[in-house]
Amino acid sequence: MTSSAASLRGVRWVVLSDGARPTEDIYFLESAAPALKEQGAVIERFETRRYRLPAWLALRRLAGANLLIVRSLGERWVRLLERHRERFGRIVYLIDDDLGAVRDTPGLPETYVKRLGGLAERQPALLALVDEVVACCDSLVSQLGREHANVSLLTPPLLASPIELANFARPDWTIGYHGTRAHRDDIAHLAPALTLVMEAHPQVRLEVMMGRHVPDALAGIDRLEAPEALPWKAFQQYQATRRIQIGLAPLLETPFNRGKSWIKFLDIAAMGGVGIYSRRAPYTEIVEHGVDGLLVGDDPEEWQSALEQLLADPAATQAMAKRARQKASRLAGKERCALFWSDMSYYERRAT
Repeated sequence: MTSSAASLRGVRWVVLSDGARPTEDIYFLESAAPALKEQGAVIERFETRRYRLPAWLALRRLAGANLLIVRSLGERWVRLLERHRERFGRIVYLIDDDLGAVRDTPGLPETYVKRLGGLAERQPALLALVDEVVACCDSLVSQLGREHANVSLLTPPLLASPIELANFARPDWTIGYHGTRAHRDDIAHLAPALTLVMEAHPQVRLEVMMGRHVPDALAGIDRLEAPEALPWKAFQQYQATRRIQIGLAPLLETPFNRGKSWIKFLDIAAMGGVGIYSRRAPYTEIVEHGVDGLLVGDDPEEWQSALEQLLADPAATQAMAKRARQKASRLAGKERCALFWSDMSYYERRAT
């Protein structure tokens, strides 16, 4: 059942922020929250790390609200919520990574493993506390479903709108990769393919947004640009104005990668291009090969062939990019995300 505008009056959602701003924005604050506010809901963001006032003031502010915990929450806050559980509405835990898998995945940065591994140790307490878990992909839903009775799927929405296609008529195309340091091995695996393609196409540029962390295997590639990774808000601004013709989304078979969503499909579409993706979940769930992207195996030669295919036929590549933009807008619109949280708010009110 879909909630009406009147049904959300009096509903409050408070995001208990532990610093995961990109995830908060993508799945709730910038996607669903504006529509929920139009329906009469009150949306707040509570920065738990910076809060230094007495607990009774925090409890008074949060009383009666539905609480959204994103990725993690400090132990002090978890204990506070456990002791005063009856004061709140529904408590939901939103997660977009397999936190525990970092310790089973070689090649990840040591600091990254330490940070996410620490969050994984605190996750059981969160799962015991919350009423509902919301995960970003089928793999996480299946895994967390073994640990919690109520797990829902919410695939990522597209925040960028409207999307302007890249210029496919110009010869100086850009091949882009905008992954985090957690995926250094994924892009490094493509070094042989990228080296040969860049040697054969002297007008093409390669952008790998990893700055000083760009893998050594890529360092000698012609016309490689390696800007430093940007903070979240700056990256959103960059993405809104930067256009690439081809985006790369390699995802090797690792425990950590199995917990990933298909958000890179949206990122590449938002930058006006078409993507080449690893032929495995989650990309096989959204990409139609040859229609709105290309799906390839792990062999670098397959990536080289896919790149050559796109570079050789600008008209066909542009048509794929256009269809990718249409699919991203259709399947990953903010409206779907808003409806998800609206319905969750509605059923919580009916239950109380």
